[in-house]
Amino acid sequence: MAYETVFQRYELKYLLTREQRQAVLRAMEPYMRPDPHGKTTICNLYFDTADYRLIRRSIDSPIYKEKLRIRSYGPVAPEITVFVELKKKYQKLVFKRRVAMAEKKAMDWLVNGGYSATSQIAREIDYCLHHYPSLYPTAYLCYNREAYFARKGDLRITFDDTILCRQEELSLLAKAYGEPLLPPDITLMEIKCTGGLPLWMTHTLSREHLYRTSFSKYGTAYQTLIRPSRQRED
Repeated sequence: MAYETVFQRYELKYLLTREQRQAVLRAMEPYMRPDPHGKTTICNLYFDTADYRLIRRSIDSPIYKEKLRIRSYGPVAPEITVFVELKKKYQKLVFKRRVAMAEKKAMDWLVNGGYSATSQIAREIDYCLHHYPSLYPTAYLCYNREAYFARKGDLRITFDDTILCRQEELSLLAKAYGEPLLPPDITLMEIKCTGGLPLWMTHTLSREHLYRTSFSKYGTAYQTLIRPSRQRED
């Protein structure tokens, strides 16, 4: 059985040193609680065209852009649930729409079109598959995530480290490994919210001299690993 989830929010990104991460964690203690699942390894299989049309367009920072991927929480088996995600961004607002199903069924859908889309979200994903010709897996990205939720309100903060990418063995059934995208002492912090930031977070960002970045995991992988590899092949 497939089930669906919809997210609509702003996502603010920052690159932190170890010292800055610890300072932010200390500031968060009175206001945030850890995700009950604890630290998680998130694995993503990105789909794109042969000329990487989706990610090249995304890097150009258009008003509207989208990405298609399958996400799992750690390596999986064919019958374990994964998430087919269509992530859209219009101006600064992020819309993430996803359908949960078994890994085998998800891969059959995105590779062979083997799924009868009857819901709105599934139809949107189907439209993406038909709009971009011959989408196929182009990159595997994984990272370790530590997540926190606000004790009051909808604020969510995540810390991602050990961000790895590879272009071989493009399957969520395989182990999590790849080339690092960031130095080992740098963490990507994402603040996810539907409105403004609380005052305590604004003060923390100012005190620690933390400034927003447009860092994209798949975009960075394309610019630092995939595009140079393609140029060498040419």
